[in-house]
Amino acid sequence: MTEYTSLEKIRLEKIETLRKEGVEPYPTRAKRTHTSAQAIVAFEESETIHPVDQPPAEVQVILAGRIRASRAMGKLTFAHIEDGDGRIQLFLRMNELGQERVDWFNKMLDIGDFIQASGVMFRTKTGEPTLHVHDFKLLAKAVSPLPAAKDEVTDSGETVRHAVLEDPELRARQRYADLAVNPEVRDTFRKRAGMIRALREFLDYNGFLEVETPILQPIYGGAAAKPFTTHHNQLKQDLFLRISFELYLKRLLVGNLERVYELGRDFRNEGVSFKHNPEFTQLEFYWAYADYLQVMELTEQMVAYACQKVTGGMEITYQGTTLNFTPPWRRLSMADGILETSGIDIAKHTTAKSLFTAIAAKGKTPNPKATRGKLIDFLLSEYLEPTLVQPTFVYDYPRDISPLAKSIPGDPLTVERFEGYVAGFELCNAFTELNDPIDQEQRFIEMGRDYAANDEERHPMDEDYLRAMRYGMPPCGGFGMGVDRLAMLLTDNHSIREVLLFPHLREPEE
Repeated sequence: MTEYTSLEKIRLEKIETLRKEGVEPYPTRAKRTHTSAQAIVAFEESETIHPVDQPPAEVQVILAGRIRASRAMGKLTFAHIEDGDGRIQLFLRMNELGQERVDWFNKMLDIGDFIQASGVMFRTKTGEPTLHVHDFKLLAKAVSPLPAAKDEVTDSGETVRHAVLEDPELRARQRYADLAVNPEVRDTFRKRAGMIRALREFLDYNGFLEVETPILQPIYGGAAAKPFTTHHNQLKQDLFLRISFELYLKRLLVGNLERVYELGRDFRNEGVSFKHNPEFTQLEFYWAYADYLQVMELTEQMVAYACQKVTGGMEITYQGTTLNFTPPWRRLSMADGILETSGIDIAKHTTAKSLFTAIAAKGKTPNPKATRGKLIDFLLSEYLEPTLVQPTFVYDYPRDISPLAKSIPGDPLTVERFEGYVAGFELCNAFTELNDPIDQEQRFIEMGRDYAANDEERHPMDEDYLRAMRYGMPPCGGFGMGVDRLAMLLTDNHSIREVLLFPHLREPEE
């Protein structure tokens, strides 16, 4: 049973009173002819185009929105309502509406209520475009008050009370309230939507076909991550929420769909951090007859296109640092980057034992049971990654942490793989894809032998994927990017929570 606060009880009493008066606090129908922004534009246009010797034509509108401020001044009442486009002032006068109607507005309506108001646009003495209200209607009564308020002085010198919600944990738990009271949060998600639209536009223009692959999969694969498991009762079958689209998208290349992409949700049973959420949005594409060098070029063009569409340029400010996405981005081999930042030449350490000794000599303590590839990845994280602030492609990775990538000719320990880094964290990952079914089967076997059963790097054997490869897979390049991380960059948010409408959170403490 809900326990109501004293303020909520007062509003519930108002709802009861309204119904006794024959006023439905949640009517079925609403009407709106203009948003707040459209009303202001229409009014300003009427001011511009009217003859000098004549007053501007009346602009009659019906608006709808949430009451965000209200104050009575004798026979006048000023209020502000907010809709999806912005905020606009209302002006109510007893001479037109009558004392009873204005008193009812002041007494029965509260901050947070949704109303409909009709009338004529005019400009106040302070110059603010305002709706002179001829009629109004309650659309939805808010039972709970919006979060605590603060004062703000507008351009016209008027003091307006705004609702604020600042605690990050509470904002994430009550995103509906966060969106209602923080306009910059609404702007973040509009930019995110624009970014996703731009990514699709770019890939569609370049001949890629958007497809959908299974979310519930009998075998997980395509990434180094632990899956969520579930069970289908009727089929008596254990299933996994996908951790990647990769193996299904590459099956489509076998079927002669040469350029495919998917933009959707992946699920990884891993830790929560400023850049990780168990459920996240991923973009993957696969491109027949391309290699990782061609994918690099397409990647920097695609990200630059999205940046241009969302921000209007190639430069952004992220957490106080200016980032420039203009192609071409910096290219840096992993071996050179690790040598520059750690002093360790991984080419001279062809075994895990030798490399571990070199790392330990630097005073670092990686897992002594780690494979050579994992030790190289340790060096990447410890030394190189924090230095990669401007957009950079780090390329040529260890074979044993890249089981789906093609080896560099003449170097069986290294594969044609790159990762894109910006602001010190990984943004994307790509390969020249392995298309030799015999080699792929052997790598699955090696991964099963070299890694413990609970190791997230372990890849289970996918017999159906191998069967598909045996029909013949064209040479191809593949790509994956965390869409949420790109959204963080383009909206200047440090935490992934800020770009997810409903992030996963721990249970609140009692």
